[in-house]
Amino acid sequence: MNKKSFQKGAVLIYLIIVIFIFSILMIPLLNIVLSQINYLKTSVAKEQALQIAEAGINYYQWRLAHFQTDYQDGTGQAGPYVHEYVDRDTQEVVGTYSLEITPPTAGSTIVTIKSTGQTIDYPNIKRTITVKYGIASLAKYSFLSNNVIWIGGNEYVTGQLQSNNGIRFDGYTNAPVQSTKTTYTCPSNQGPPCPATKDGIWGQAPSFVRSFWQFPVPTVDFSGLTSDFSSMKGSAQTDGIYLPPSNEKGYSLVFKNNGTVDIYKITSLQYNPTGWDTNGYAHNEYIDYQNRSLQFTKNMPNNGIIYVEDKVWVEGVVKGRVSVAAALLPYNKSTSPNIYIPNNIIYSTKDGSDSLGLISQKDIVVTYHAPDNLEINGALIAQNGAAQFYYYEGNIKDSITTYGSIMTFGTWTWTWVNGSAAVTSGYRDTYSNYDGNLLYGPPPSFPLSTSGYQQLDWTSN
Repeated sequence: MNKKSFQKGAVLIYLIIVIFIFSILMIPLLNIVLSQINYLKTSVAKEQALQIAEAGINYYQWRLAHFQTDYQDGTGQAGPYVHEYVDRDTQEVVGTYSLEITPPTAGSTIVTIKSTGQTIDYPNIKRTITVKYGIASLAKYSFLSNNVIWIGGNEYVTGQLQSNNGIRFDGYTNAPVQSTKTTYTCPSNQGPPCPATKDGIWGQAPSFVRSFWQFPVPTVDFSGLTSDFSSMKGSAQTDGIYLPPSNEKGYSLVFKNNGTVDIYKITSLQYNPTGWDTNGYAHNEYIDYQNRSLQFTKNMPNNGIIYVEDKVWVEGVVKGRVSVAAALLPYNKSTSPNIYIPNNIIYSTKDGSDSLGLISQKDIVVTYHAPDNLEINGALIAQNGAAQFYYYEGNIKDSITTYGSIMTFGTWTWTWVNGSAAVTSGYRDTYSNYDGNLLYGPPPSFPLSTSGYQQLDWTSN
């Protein structure tokens, strides 16, 4: 072997060694690079899957906006519901999303949408978004009136209060107080110095309470409060409790803590003196029952509707979800029945599982002989009248506590005062507490906001 050949062989050996060492170093590096490329691809696939899942949420949000009670994707069948996701630029299917729709439970307006997205290239990489939507009920107000409101110095309000007219506010609150008026002429029944031109909200409330005053604000259309009595009547006849005209003085409903209701016919009424309502009309009729006859005891109706074509007295302990409507169709002011409250109405619990709606075609009236200390739990609507205690001179009671919501077309009051703001009739102290469970869990067939579904919660994995 000559020297030249030996040198070539040595170079080859060195080259092989260098290649070997380079290979040892490069293989892990290549693995790292490939791992990073794969990581980037899966990261992109995860993001694409999330966007596809979001597309599913957007689709069903659109569907609910157009078909408010469709929880089966227009199929009439149980889900899940799988849709292809098409790239708008290439018109190619790049993935799918699967929808699971959970409809509102009884007494709720909240629907849950679960959307799971994935790409065609990485079908094992899935992302899920869960969103809750709800429709607010009109029981979002602690008080809502189409007429003037006067909150006296001994009255306490929790929750949002609004009038489509002016407000005199001398009491206390912890929430917005709203009037649609910039100024208005306060009537004499709002006390001295009325009648006079006043701001939309005025009064002797403490300065910290005045910080809650807002005016003017948009008007609430009271036509939106109009419950469909015809529909409620049909529902009551089908799967609820329907009470036709009693041919007596009316009906008495006594709710019981075991989830039942005793239903009586009232055969005679107690004496009471003449009273005057908030419109100044005299009422010579007696408004407390004396004798009554038990007709039957019923479980809470399946659909939660009790429809009464007569005057009805409501009291007791409510366990479950129910609405009591008192109406005679077609509407006639002279024959429309009232709902009377002769005694306490309370929930068995205040965790949202119990809910009562009282929907009167005319007035909701606390009776002359009602307890000196009265508690009312429920959402009240006086559709063409007012929620009130009639004026009986010298009939002064201690306190009334409400838990829920009050909506009244006419002037609401539990308390009557003279020109010196001294109580002359009704309840000396008023405590009005808002039930926040009513916002998305109203009583059955209670009117809802026209704003449609609102997003309440959004989560993803």
